[in-house]
Amino acid sequence: MTRQTLAVLALLLPLAACASHQSESERPNILFIMSDDHGWQAISAYGSNRNVTPHIDRIGETGTRFDRAYVTNSICGPSRAVILTGLHSHLNGFMRNGNSFDGSQRTAPKMLQAAGYQTALIGKWHLKSDPTGFDHYDRLIGQGPYYNPPMIRNGERVEREGYTTDLIRDLTVEWLEEGRDAERPFFLMMHHKAPHRNWQPAPRHLTLYDDVTMPEPPTLFDDWSGKGKPATEQEMTIAEHLSRFDLKLDPPGNLTDAQLAAWNEAYEPKNAHFEAWAPIGELRTRWMYQRYVKDYLRCVTAVDESVGAVLDTLDELGLADNTIVIYTSDQGWYLGEHGWYDKRWMYEESYRTPLLVRWPGQTRPGSVSTALVQNLDLAPTFLDAAGVGVPDDMQGVSLRPVMGGKTPRGWRESLYYQYFEFPAVHMVAKHRGVSTARYKLIEFYEQDDEADRWELYDLEQDPDEVNNVAGEPGYAEIEAELRAELGRLMEEYGVEG
Repeated sequence: MTRQTLAVLALLLPLAACASHQSESERPNILFIMSDDHGWQAISAYGSNRNVTPHIDRIGETGTRFDRAYVTNSICGPSRAVILTGLHSHLNGFMRNGNSFDGSQRTAPKMLQAAGYQTALIGKWHLKSDPTGFDHYDRLIGQGPYYNPPMIRNGERVEREGYTTDLIRDLTVEWLEEGRDAERPFFLMMHHKAPHRNWQPAPRHLTLYDDVTMPEPPTLFDDWSGKGKPATEQEMTIAEHLSRFDLKLDPPGNLTDAQLAAWNEAYEPKNAHFEAWAPIGELRTRWMYQRYVKDYLRCVTAVDESVGAVLDTLDELGLADNTIVIYTSDQGWYLGEHGWYDKRWMYEESYRTPLLVRWPGQTRPGSVSTALVQNLDLAPTFLDAAGVGVPDDMQGVSLRPVMGGKTPRGWRESLYYQYFEFPAVHMVAKHRGVSTARYKLIEFYEQDDEADRWELYDLEQDPDEVNNVAGEPGYAEIEAELRAELGRLMEEYGVEG
């Protein structure tokens, strides 16, 4: 066991001892809200310049916003398996979408259930096998559609009509009002399908943002010349890989000079990035970006409204003061950065995820944490909050010590990441890596050419990660240290080289 791990355990033991003496009435309820593919840059609490999310923001305003929250594997199913087990993908057995989750293994919901918590799951599951460890579940089938989703309610198929985000909201409110046992604390997972591809908004939001030109990210036209070969071989660009299925109509093709002039006149004055008479390829990309991002953000608006409805329900039922509320996403997302949509990479937009936590009496309202945390830490956090002992072999740690916004001595200084799904949709190469507060080292471990195998980024000097400095003399010492740290983390987490 490393000195870093021992230091963290020393911090947690007094807290665990206190938690074990909690009375039934003192044990907090836990409401875990997770959306699918909600990038942190599309939340106003994180400074979005595209949209506002007042209800999600409420959680941070009354609790703690985590600014350095990351995932272990940036893809839907594996992220969910990590959250349930507190184990990296290679140990919980769910490394890529299409795997089937082993429901017989230990999970946080099972442990909470055994400790007297009433457990429930409503919304997206996406782990193929049936949920275990829940007294009640009402889940989507697979990914689930945006409208009229059939769902599986405690083993029985139920046909439903309506907008899926609203249905998940209503089912959650219904369970809080009528389904829970008021004599027991609860653990409730509310999992949205939105804003997953292909971004179908609710009818009430279809024209939202019609009169707005969304800001473009500075790397929308990144040519990846500062990266290795894997970045050039992906299949997730806005310019080439968004389809009619995504855009709901065909993008503009061979426009006439008059049409080009009209398009530029309509958009150029509203956005400094637009250039009059831009090449048709750039115009198409910009048009596609606007159409894609607006539908995505319309879906986010419905998610935000659902969060507001559930927070209001907690207030109305008198539960807010003794309920931990967590909002997160299963990973981050690209909103045009590097010219991309989707996730998977260890680059910041998809590696980093939103995380806001409100725990009355534990989180300081409006506080911000810059501690390095991961979705790996959620299962231990659930257990610690409930006064349930955290198993020694869980690989995450409880977030309780950093919830007030301060990072105690001995907190971790590096994180491990690994992505396994290749070849597959979007063709993102397998990779693993280590990140610290300032640096990130990525190893594309199946690349034959050493120049394509390693990428190193200095996030302080290059926050957009466009300049790979691996192999540069000025970073030789840093790179050597990070390679050693990557090896240490792989050994600590039981990763085979």
